[in-house]
Amino acid sequence: MNAKTLYVLVAVAALALGTAVAINFANRPESEVADQAKPLLAQLHGHVNDVSAITLIGADNKVLATLQRGSDGWSVAEKSGYPADLAKIREFLLKLDAATVVEQKTSNPKLYAELGVSDVKDKDAKGILVEIAGLAQPLRLIVGNYNGAGGGGTFVRHDGDAQSLLVKGNLSVDKNIADWEKRDLTDIAASRLQSVTLTSPDGNVLKASKEQSGDANFKIADVPKGRETSSEFAANALGSTLAGLKADDVFPAKDASPGPRVYKARYAAFDGLVIDVAGWEKDGKDYAQLAAKLDSVQADANVASAQTRAKADYEAAVLAANKKLADEKSTTDKQAEANATAASEVAKPLAVSDAARDRQDRLEALNREVESLNKSFSGWTFVLPSFKFADITKTMDDMLKPLEQKKPDAKSAGNANGKPVAAKPGVKAGGK
Repeated sequence: MNAKTLYVLVAVAALALGTAVAINFANRPESEVADQAKPLLAQLHGHVNDVSAITLIGADNKVLATLQRGSDGWSVAEKSGYPADLAKIREFLLKLDAATVVEQKTSNPKLYAELGVSDVKDKDAKGILVEIAGLAQPLRLIVGNYNGAGGGGTFVRHDGDAQSLLVKGNLSVDKNIADWEKRDLTDIAASRLQSVTLTSPDGNVLKASKEQSGDANFKIADVPKGRETSSEFAANALGSTLAGLKADDVFPAKDASPGPRVYKARYAAFDGLVIDVAGWEKDGKDYAQLAAKLDSVQADANVASAQTRAKADYEAAVLAANKKLADEKSTTDKQAEANATAASEVAKPLAVSDAARDRQDRLEALNREVESLNKSFSGWTFVLPSFKFADITKTMDDMLKPLEQKKPDAKSAGNANGKPVAAKPGVKAGGK
């Protein structure tokens, strides 16, 4: 076979293949062709902000979570109106809005279970029925399995429709109600804290503190005589409890009150912020209630100190600018004039230009922070991560080097006079 003949055969084969694909595509059901690349939820597009409620329903028609939007934002109905995670809700709605149809899948109810899109009235249903209210027409979508092994996408089915679909994106729905709660509690860095005081249920107190905010380590107070801390960093973990603190779950305070054994912790910041924590253990979970307040005396002292530093920094900047000007007298007149202008325009901080206003602004910011924290804390009991709760239960012994075990002296191995005990005739040492 010559090359010319080979090229002709290849061209004919390609043409035949293209014709077959075109015929196959033309013969596909019109609805299937039209559905591809269509938005999954066209009525949601451009109306995400109109959504007023999201209800998640699992197997046996069990409501897993009801997320509602009110005047104060989103909340979780089953948690007595505790705030919901706004960022998570918005992310979920945007994913739904962006989802497009990849292809149609089965319309046979017997095969729904394989895709996770069975009716949720079934006790063994694996999918989640998502109900969205607030739009021109309510939406009801069964979200099934994520098709990770098949190249991505999620199997879904409009509730009431026989046709299931594979749509682009991961629309997996969290079934745990706690995952929809606002979980951030505090994010107060250890560097901000002046002291941490822990009181055990037995009344024993452990206190660690810093003299200056720039100190690298907390120092433990009242170390027992003859004992020493395990390291210079031993107490630093105590100051990190409020940094990135998140709740695992939340309950109304009236439904989860402190038990008989309560651990107490007080975190006092250099700027006057004080956070009190009462924690207890029950049924394998670590519970806590929190409250914030402002130590006005400490806050005033901190403002005065900050203003003194600001004034000193400003004066140092002015001196440096003037010195530079004096050192450059030999420069051109134009350059000298520019330097003089720079020296006279050193930025004057509010702490120097209007100390009273600066003090007022600082204290108002602290009071707003206290108010915001108490808005999150008040009326709620939180389940804390065990690794965070562990730092609330620390005692002095946890901070110290272990006591050395005393070795038995020679007398303990012999008689009262310290002499070895001889074995009786005919009896092996240590025997009978």
